[in-house]
This record gives sequence, C-alpha cells and structure tokens, in this order.
Amino acid sequence: MVQALQRTAVRGPTFIRLLARLTDRDVSASRQSLPDRLSHWLDWTHAIALSTALDSRPSADDSGGPAFSSEEEEECARLRASLVQAITGDPVLAIGADGAGSDNTGNDYTVFRQRYLTLQRRMQAATGHLRGRLRDMLARQSNELAGLASVDAVMELALSPREQMLLAAVPALLGEQFERLRQGAPSDTEEGEAASAPWLDGFRKDMQSVLLAELDVRFQPVEGLLAALRTR
Repeated sequence: MVQALQRTAVRGPTFIRLLARLTDRDVSASRQSLPDRLSHWLDWTHAIALSTALDSRPSADDSGGPAFSSEEEEECARLRASLVQAITGDPVLAIGADGAGSDNTGNDYTVFRQRYLTLQRRMQAATGHLRGRLRDMLARQSNELAGLASVDAVMELALSPREQMLLAAVPALLGEQFERLRQGAPSDTEEGEAASAPWLDGFRKDMQSVLLAELDVRFQPVEGLLAALRTR
C-alpha cells in the first residue's frame, strides 16, 4: 500500500500557517537567524540610520501633545474592533452572499480581490496612523523611551516597503485557491446557486481568516509600543 506523503508542519504566525495551508505549499523553516534575515532587508543607509538611533541618546520631547492614558488604550482597542467588524461584517464575505449585487461573484475572483485590497488599505492606513501617534507619545515619556521611539521609526521606514510588497502578494495567492476550489466544484451547479455554493462559502471563511490573521500581523508593532507605554 502506497503511503501518502506527509507535508512538514509549518510553524510560525497564524498568518503564515494559513497561507501555507491554503496554497498547499510546503514551507520549510529558514536556517538563517533573524539578524541574518534582516540584513537582507536593510540597505546601507537604513543600517546607518538604525545604528545612529541605537547609539544616540535623544531627549524626551516636551513640546506638548496628548499623553498616554487608559482612554488612549481603549481607543486603540476600539480601532482594532472596528477593523475586525469591517472584515467579519463585509457583505461580500458573508456566507451565502450574493456578491453585493454582482451576478458573477460565483465565477469571478475580481470582486473578492477588490474587497481584499480595500480592507488591506484600510488596515494599513489605520495601523500606520496609530503607530505614529503612539510613537509620538512614547517620545515624550523619558529619554530611554524616546530612543525606543527613534528605533521604531527607523525600522518602520526600512521594513515597511518590503512588508507591503509581501502582503500585496496575498490576494494573488488567494486567487489561486479560488480557482482550485471553483474547478473542483460540481459542474452541474446551477448558475443561480453559484453565490451560495458550499465551495464559495468555504472560500469566504478562508478569506476572512487570512484577513484577520493579517490584521494581527499589522498590529504587532502597535502592541509593542503599547507595552512600552504601559511600563512608563
């Protein structure tokens, strides 16, 4: 009896594990250390800027502005909850959805791709603004935390372009999964039933899961800044 080949379990963030499962790819763990991997993402100008931020001792900014408080933390939580609601409450991704009026949703990935890009841009804008605001607050706390804010600013400038390039590839990966599911669906599916076909509802669930996992990834720097502010 021939035994089926078993794929190596993918370890790492939920976002990576979900993509590996949906794309049916065997992703091997990197043999490089984190500093070695980061060295490929930083050019010499970023390396100099990072070294300067690490070596410098900036003074806390006392120019004024809102201070960090429980209200600010609650606002961060509300923002995240609103993004979660935007994903889970999106009409295109609802189980049995009719594609918000589109008659071709069951056969065309375009609608889903556009929704992913729209939600992705919303996450990027919201988390980017929030990260900058928290960093400004951190810079006003103490000289030590001002240094941390400087390092975070350099890391965002250096790594964000690469991060956005990688995240921009996600809709294409989901498009491949959409096509696999569509081609594997029963050929006698009625055209009018396409919007609520089981394979399509399964894809909607998967797409929601990937979006929520991406939101977790985008919020990691924000959570780091919040943790630093809580220790002030």
